[in-house]
Amino acid sequence: MDMSSISFVDPLIWGKLVEIIALNIVLSGDNAVVIALACRALAPNQRAKGIALGAGVAVVLRVLFTVLIASLLNAPFLRIIGAALLIWIAVKLILEDGEGDENAVAASSKLWKAVQTVAIADIVMSLDNVLAIAAVAKDSIPLLIAGLVISIPLIVLGASLITNLLTRFPILVWAGAALLGWVAGDMFDSDPWLITRFGADALHSLEYPVAALGALLVLSLGYWFKSRRPDPAL
Repeated sequence: MDMSSISFVDPLIWGKLVEIIALNIVLSGDNAVVIALACRALAPNQRAKGIALGAGVAVVLRVLFTVLIASLLNAPFLRIIGAALLIWIAVKLILEDGEGDENAVAASSKLWKAVQTVAIADIVMSLDNVLAIAAVAKDSIPLLIAGLVISIPLIVLGASLITNLLTRFPILVWAGAALLGWVAGDMFDSDPWLITRFGADALHSLEYPVAALGALLVLSLGYWFKSRRPDPAL
């Protein structure tokens, strides 16, 4: 996608934007909970400010991080590696469904300490978000930034709602994992090394089949690994 020719009246652009927001919401449930946990010990009159500041710092850092990753994805083989990582992240998302990070973040009673905790935790936990969003946005930095700016405040404001939805409707986790697999297939199909070797036209004709194969692979692996886990009730 040519960054200079981006147009927000293009339905394809809106489709990509919705895809970025959906991925961010599915992948950021834990991040939103981390923000709430880090700020839970703040005084009531500082809690909203801590969440807002923490989210703001997280937005800026994540945009910079994602732009860096997006620029690196233009190198040969990195999209292939990124696709493999996304498949692993998607399967991990299925396997970790229901497991939280409640004990991973300490609360702080000081505003800037809480903001620092939020920012660091968000960056540490956001490799999956960054990689997926960079894969969708490809060369469009405005699209990448727009998707992050729109979705991150939604995640912060709706942290408990998102967490409850994902817990109550596990199918949403599977749908998000399948979407990640789709993005992984699309990323794999657009690797510069493969384009040089097989030609852009040949790979373009395989774009949807490879993306669908990525989604199917994630769901199959997720189901297989999940079915082999011992039943905790036994």
